[in-house]
Parts: sequence; C-alpha cells; structure tokens
Amino acid sequence: MKVRFNGKSQSEFYPELKKKVDDYFKSNNISKNANGLMIFKSVFFLGSLIGLYLLILLGNFSLVTMLGLAILLGMVQAFIGFNVAHDAIHGSYSANSTVNKLMSYWFNIIGANAYVWSVAHNKVHHTFTNIPGHDEDLEVAPGLVRVSPEEPKKPIMKYQQYYAFFLYGLASLSWVFRKDYVKFFQDKIGETDNSKRPKIEYFNLFFFKALYYTIFIVIPLVVLDITWVQFLVGFIAMHLAEGFVMGLVFQLAHVVEGMDFPKPDEDGQLQDSWAVHQMKTTANFSRKSPMAAFLCGGLNFQIEHHLFPNICHIHYPAISKIVEETAKDHGVPYIENKTFIKALKSHYKTLRYFGRVAA
Repeated sequence: MKVRFNGKSQSEFYPELKKKVDDYFKSNNISKNANGLMIFKSVFFLGSLIGLYLLILLGNFSLVTMLGLAILLGMVQAFIGFNVAHDAIHGSYSANSTVNKLMSYWFNIIGANAYVWSVAHNKVHHTFTNIPGHDEDLEVAPGLVRVSPEEPKKPIMKYQQYYAFFLYGLASLSWVFRKDYVKFFQDKIGETDNSKRPKIEYFNLFFFKALYYTIFIVIPLVVLDITWVQFLVGFIAMHLAEGFVMGLVFQLAHVVEGMDFPKPDEDGQLQDSWAVHQMKTTANFSRKSPMAAFLCGGLNFQIEHHLFPNICHIHYPAISKIVEETAKDHGVPYIENKTFIKALKSHYKTLRYFGRVAA
C-alpha cells in the first residue's frame, strides 16, 4: 500500500518553521554544513579509531587491557557512524557532494554499507517513521522484540524489557555479516523500490566488506600473538559494544512513551502532514547535555534531524529552540526526555508495555 500524508493537516506549520530556520542561518551568516567544531569532532573520532586500532596491534598489552581497548574501539566506530558518516550520507556534512561521498565511505570502512543505509534510513525511515510495515527500524528482532502494536505478541515478549538490550548489541554483527547483503539484494526495502541499484554499488558492497574483514579479522590474527578463541572474544566484545551504543541511541528516539505508531486507512491515507507526523513519532533526549551532543552526533536532537536532515547536526542545539517554539505556537507536540536516564526509563516502560499488551 502506498502511504500518503494529509497535506492539509497543520499545513502552515512546516513552511513557517522552515522559513524561521532559514532566516536563522541567513541572519547569522552561518553555513548549514560542517563548521570548525564539526571538523574537530571528525578528526577526534577518526583519530581515535586509528589510534585504538594501532594500540591493539602494536601495544603489546595484557589480554585484559586489549579487551578493554576492543570495547572502546567498538564504541568509537558507533560514534563515527553518528558523527561523521551519518551526516555525509544525508549530504549535510558539506555543500560539496564529493566531500560527502568520500566521508560516507567511513561507514563502509567500519563494516556497514552506505548505499543500503541511504535507502533504508534516508528514504524509508525518514519518510515512514514508526509506520508498521513500512519503517523497517521497527523490526528490531522479529519474533523476539515487539516495539509496535502491529507486531504479533508472543509469550516470551513478556520479558523483552530485560533481554532486548542484549539483542541491541548484536545489531553490528548482523550488519557486518548478514543484514547489508540481504537488504542490498531486496527489490523492496519496506515498501520502497530498491530494484534499480547502481552498478558501482555492487563493487562497493563486496570491496568494502572484504576490506573490513581484512582490517578487523585477517590482520589482527596475523599480527597478534593470540589464539583464535582470544581473538573471537575481543571481536565479539567490540561488536557488542558498537551494536549496543547504536541500538540504544536509535531506540531512545522512536520507542519511548508518547510515540505514535500510526496505521494508514484502507486508502493508505494518514491524517497528519509529513512534518506533523515526524513530530508525533520522534523524541529528543538530553538536549542540554554537552556530552550527549558531542557523542551522539545530533541523534539526541532527533526531532530536528528528521525535520532538517540536510542540516549538519552541529547546528541542532541552536535550531531546536526555534522548532520547540514554533511547535508550541501551532499546537504540535514536541516530545523529549530531559535526561538520558529518563529516556532509558521511558524506553524500558515502552518495551514492557508492548511485551504485555496485545494492541
């Protein structure tokens, strides 16, 4: 079913908001793309990746220390996804498309696939946010984790608020070894056409996967004086850390209390406009935390990101005030959890709710 948004619903909200945001950048003579702080963050996280990798290979540390470094390496890869590649794939890192393309390759280097992400995230998730059957981000672990009213409920899900967090940690391993391959060759992702894949993306998929396997599997096994079991422990720990960070940040933005999971009518019509739909299906957290802003790549400002994915995340703290005020003026919800802990509690309660309530 093709989903259509009601353009007449709160039709004045987004044009007015967009004008205010555009005026903010014009009046302050600020580019919507990366600034000095954004470049610093990129250098910091990319440098941390290279530094941690070399420390593991050449540092001659104890196994316990190497395990800790592997966990940090996994977390840094998640932060690179948030802070560097995410903006680049959205085309918001730079006004230069070549720069965006080059920076997006870091997503491939850390094991994922930029093309698959651009379809599944940019086109599908950003358009059909929290719409069951269309937004595949709701398919966390089919049959095990239920995060929408349309997902069939099973007895085991009564305990999902406890085990779901471990499953989030498996997300990175799935991307590296399975998910990207499956989605790449699907003719549809959600209900969005994926049949016209550029030929260069076939090369990119297999080349960068081979590069990742070489960097993070072959080279460590050749260089390090460890057993394959010790390597496997470190490799899995790295991915559990990466997947947990990624999964948790994304879930706190869309699967918390107050979120809408709208179902189109029999004609595929939704009652809200696209922008109002985003406001009802997206939540912020820790807006006033400098650490959250630095680490999460603006994903704690998920509302601003969904409304303005073409703006670099470094500007979200400033424009969030404009978004909040305009939403209030138009009677549109602006959903947020003030702190990370509150967002975590809200997500826990939402998991418990969907695990026990049929609809």
